[in-house]
Amino acid sequence: MAVKNLGDFKALEAFFEIVGQGLDDLVDGGQFFEWFADDAVTEFVVTVPGYPKRIEGRDALAELYRGYGDALFAERADGLAVHHDRETSVVVLEYVVHGRVVATGRRYSNHFVSVITIRERKITHWRDYLDQLAVLDALGADVPARATD
Repeated sequence: MAVKNLGDFKALEAFFEIVGQGLDDLVDGGQFFEWFADDAVTEFVVTVPGYPKRIEGRDALAELYRGYGDALFAERADGLAVHHDRETSVVVLEYVVHGRVVATGRRYSNHFVSVITIRERKITHWRDYLDQLAVLDALGADVPARATD
């Protein structure tokens, strides 16, 4: 079953594009959600308060991501590093997503590490690690001082 209303995910296009570059020729499908097996498991190992730690199924992941553009808009992504273990079918992607908070226009840059297992050219498991302080800071939360780049 295809994910409906793909226009709802415009705020994530930069994210989808960089992941697509990292998984180039490893998965089947024309867009992000088609790369996932129907029963794929997504785990958010390092995340922000209130966000789920585990999602089961491609459609549940799509529903979680459908509301992303209400709060954040990913404008571009870069810094891609790809580590592929062909024996285990695991791909590790490192990348940075740059965007803005919809309500305030405040800018953010979030660093990710995604550990992706692929079976029969579909993502079956995704473990995600992000810079939770970058998200909280962008949203205006009181966070500890951050090291500068």
